Amino acid sequence: MSSQHYFSASPEGPFTRRRVEVTLDGRPVAVNTAGGIFSPEGVDKGTAVLLKHAPDPAATGNLLDIGCGWGPIALVLAMRSPEATVWAVDVNERSRTLCAENAAALGLSNVRVMAPEDIPSDLHFDTIWSNPPIRVGKQALHDLLEHWLPRLQPGGAAWLVVQKNLGADSLLGWIGEMLGGAAGEFRSDRAETSKGFRLLRIARS
Repeated sequence: MSSQHYFSASPEGPFTRRRVEVTLDGRPVAVNTAGGIFSPEGVDKGTAVLLKHAPDPAATGNLLDIGCGWGPIALVLAMRSPEATVWAVDVNERSRTLCAENAAALGLSNVRVMAPEDIPSDLHFDTIWSNPPIRVGKQALHDLLEHWLPRLQPGGAAWLVVQKNLGADSLLGWIGEMLGGAAGEFRSDRAETSKGFRLLRIARS
């Protein structure tokens, strides 16, 4: 199955795990990946930019990884904030299985892996990190962000990494418009540019 379809709920093809050596938060670890998910070779370039440049997440509360894949973002959130609960969501059931396995193997008991529809609707988040699925299509991407970004807690921040040539600047403009009606509660800007990626910051006052 093509990795272009990592956003499918039920990937086709055999679910064959492979062990990959990666470095997460300065720690060399072995994780399980497989075909039919995003970036099965390891930590992709965009996620690496996010993990390098985003400030530390909230130390406690609820943290969210939108589109967790095999888990690099969720795992680092859990490593940096062991007293917080990390919610790792993905529509891809294979990704969810791998993320849960990797969290368990690394002893990260504060990671909860779920399908998006299984997250409690009244849950809000102190930190959101995501390498969002740009290739899912513009409308689907907008629907995704419109569902999650307004669920930031007051004082919380979301950090999104988006490839510059895949519409990062226009997406930032849309986010500002989408959240602009919330009585000035939200502000969004471009916090960093690195290796062809934009790091977008959305904060709730």
